[in-house]
Amino acid sequence: MTRSPDPLANPAPLIRRVYSYVAYRIGEGAEAEDVTSDVFERALRYRDSYDASRGQPLSWLLGIARRSIDDARLRRPQLANVHDLDHASAEDLEGSAVRRLSLASAINGLEERDRDLLALRYGADLSAREIAAVLELKTNAVEVALHRARGRLQTQLRQGEGAESRPRRDPQVETGP
Repeated sequence: MTRSPDPLANPAPLIRRVYSYVAYRIGEGAEAEDVTSDVFERALRYRDSYDASRGQPLSWLLGIARRSIDDARLRRPQLANVHDLDHASAEDLEGSAVRRLSLASAINGLEERDRDLLALRYGADLSAREIAAVLELKTNAVEVALHRARGRLQTQLRQGEGAESRPRRDPQVETGP
């Protein structure tokens, strides 16, 4: 049996991509760093199980990351929903901060599968073909699922805009995607 090449031979670009994916899923900061560290600890521990014929190292690492994120969610207490947080007035926030909160809230309102697809696409910056390899799906199925997830996200954003704009009645606030 031939040995697969070392999947962690050049870890720097892999660390950035895995961290981006994790941060997209659970938010930037210490928790994302901890989960990313956990991913690479597991990868080092199980590096002999890597099979190059089944995909690129990034796909293998993102599979580990998905499990690590699930484990981290089980370990942490439930946090308040973004809708439950006290919001400052529109005058106190920059437009980009409002959009980021709106986007985070809309993403949190999606099903787990949609959140995962969007995180793989935009957080890990994977193409539909690469996502298909990670999820073991056909590329066309991933493209369709991404299109539908983006549509549901737009719907969530529009619903959030309507709910937020009614009480404020401030035409100056830009809340577009």
